[in-house]
Amino acid sequence: MYGLLKSAHVVLAIVTFSGFLIRAWWAYTESLRLERTLVRVLPHVIDTLFLLSGIALIVMASWPVLESPWLLAKFAGLLAYILFGTVAIRRGRSRRVRLAAATGAIVAFVYVTGAAVLKSALSWAA
Repeated sequence: MYGLLKSAHVVLAIVTFSGFLIRAWWAYTESLRLERTLVRVLPHVIDTLFLLSGIALIVMASWPVLESPWLLAKFAGLLAYILFGTVAIRRGRSRRVRLAAATGAIVAFVYVTGAAVLKSALSWAA
């Protein structure tokens, strides 16, 4: 069961990041596609499943969150990804701001991925 849940979590990570890249591009190009109902709702559903699968993995593995620096680093990176992502897609007032925020979100996501793969708060620098 754990392996299946971990696989689902990885797939959801890929799906959520791919969706972000598409929506960030649409925000940068000021596409009206961002206003479609499915585009506005589906990412929240995917992100919720992604987050719930991560929480379930923590519970199933009985990881002591406060004693796992790499896991705390993942949460910090996730918060940065969310904050940058909202600026990149919705709150950025100019193309330049949206591009800078999208870049920040991509860097945060890459950091989180490295922390998860290497189980190190240093991420890919470990």
